[in-house]
Amino acid sequence: MKRAEFEALVESALRRIPRRFRDAMQNLGIIVEDWPDPDLMEEVTGDRDEVLYGLFTGRPLTERRYDDWGELPSMIHIYQKPLEEDFPNRDELEREIEITLAHEIAHYLGIDEETLDRYGYG
Repeated sequence: MKRAEFEALVESALRRIPRRFRDAMQNLGIIVEDWPDPDLMEEVTGDRDEVLYGLFTGRPLTERRYDDWGELPSMIHIYQKPLEEDFPNRDELEREIEITLAHEIAHYLGIDEETLDRYGYG
């Protein structure tokens, strides 16, 4: 799938994320990449060959202070190739993109796994 088509799926998934999550997204970027960087995977998971569908990097809202300024935006990385490989069916791919995006947004918001489960994104 071409990058533009995949990015359109990500944008569509973002519109389906509950408004409560979307409204809280400040100073947060979303980027689509082909594959996660092996050095980053080693740092995050301890396994250089680990492949994730998405990753939040930055400081969660719950750890920010009112006087923080000048910080680069936090980022959500969505990894296109692992998602396409594991979900060749378009409907399943769309759903997994939504789940991955919601999960990473939750990390940004400081939301725990239990709350994510209640929203159907665990």
